[in-house]
Amino acid sequence: MATKTVSQIFATQKLPVSFEIFPPKGDLSQEEAQQVASQLAPLDPAFISVTYSAGGSGNSSRTLEVARLIQRDYDVSTVAHLTCQGLTRQSLAKKSAHLKEAGIKNVLALRGDPNPEAAPGDFEYASDMIPQLVEDGFCVGAAAYPEGHISCLDPDIDVAYLRGKQDAGASFLVTQLFFDNQLAYRFRERCHKAGITVPITFGVMPFLSKSQVSRMIFMCGASLPSAVVKLLARYEDDPESLRAAGIEYACAQLQDLATHGVDGLHIYTMNRPQVAAAAVAAIREVL
Repeated sequence: MATKTVSQIFATQKLPVSFEIFPPKGDLSQEEAQQVASQLAPLDPAFISVTYSAGGSGNSSRTLEVARLIQRDYDVSTVAHLTCQGLTRQSLAKKSAHLKEAGIKNVLALRGDPNPEAAPGDFEYASDMIPQLVEDGFCVGAAAYPEGHISCLDPDIDVAYLRGKQDAGASFLVTQLFFDNQLAYRFRERCHKAGITVPITFGVMPFLSKSQVSRMIFMCGASLPSAVVKLLARYEDDPESLRAAGIEYACAQLQDLATHGVDGLHIYTMNRPQVAAAAVAAIREVL
């Protein structure tokens, strides 16, 4: 079975459920990637996205290797993350050629973490490189932020930027994590009013520790509903129970999103197949 573009997947599946894995700091070995993928593939994901690293930047060759492995050995479509920090048009053309040689059809175009040490590139924002990626033949996705990008205080301006990504050629959107579904539904409504018509797949990540939640808040600008705060307080000294509560909370989020008719669901697995398995089981309960 040939791998598909994400556009083809959304055209043929009612509620695509996808996973994300990452090479931590670019160091996920071939063996570790194979082990994770071997446990994710039987869950029948619509696609698996592969990041540069946990922070969104890092070793792009490792991203390509992991994505190629998943498609070759498990026949699961992949989405390779690609950041524009420091990229020139020439270096982007080289990356595109390598991706195509590896059989990758889908790319998630991202700005990436600012790097003061990186040489100046030709693309300031992800939307700037989307047209070239589309011209190179890729199905291109872009990031969306239910609570707005951390550097943008006006949600309407943020959605206007998102509309710009669609106008530049993005075929689908993947949201950053969030903990309050009501914020996601209000975001979806703003997108519709702004004329955004491409599919939006909503990303959910379970919280597994207090330190992880702290990183999420400052990296992504995600807000914490009182229910999450209470769980963090209740299980502060019980890490195992906190992990279980975090997965249970994420599963409830996914079920609610599924029943509210979102276009797709994206699970940030943190390379933990058990997280993906619990999420898929919860979603199937309500479908």
